[in-house]
Formats: sequence, structure tokens, C-alpha cells
Amino acid sequence: MDIPLLLSTFFTVFLAELGDKTQLATVALSGTSNRPLAVFIGSSSALVLASLIGALAGGSVSGFIRTDLLQLIASAGFLLIGGRLLWPLVTAEPTPQNNEEPSSD
Repeated sequence: MDIPLLLSTFFTVFLAELGDKTQLATVALSGTSNRPLAVFIGSSSALVLASLIGALAGGSVSGFIRTDLLQLIASAGFLLIGGRLLWPLVTAEPTPQNNEEPSSD
């Protein structure tokens, strides 16, 4: 087994999952039930299944798409998603600010 690859994958996924919507959904589900073990088993098995699908898809896709091209496509996808998330902030009209000093009349 490739221990360095295992550890880098673990830490990358662990850090990527901290504070994301999956963790927030798990917190919300756990907070609304008295069964945190069931929520843990359900959320962790869902993450394992999603990761399995990603690993299998990545392995099969890499058979006919070069790794550097696949990384470029993934990077472009993340940039596109980030841009779409930021776009409303860029196009929002500024809210008027009342910067006037109080009059001393």
C-alpha cells in the first residue's frame, strides 16, 4: 500500500470537508435527533460511497484523458463555480451609506 498517497488523500479530503455543507447538514441532522450514532453512520457511509464513485470514475477517466488535462478541467470547473458564487457580489448595486456628520446646529 502507498502510505504517503493514503495520508495525503486523507488529509486533503479531511481538510476539504471541514465546514462544508456536508458537515453542516450532519450537524443539523444530529441536532434534530437523539440518535447521533445513526447520523454518523449514515453521513459517513454516504461520504464513503461518494468517494468510491469519485475514485472509480477518476480511475476510468484517466484511462483516456491525460492527467494534466483532467486537472485543468477540474481547475476550470472550480473557477467557474467560484465565479458564479462571487458574481452576485460583483454585480450588486451598492447600498447607499449615510456618511453625513450630524449637524451641530
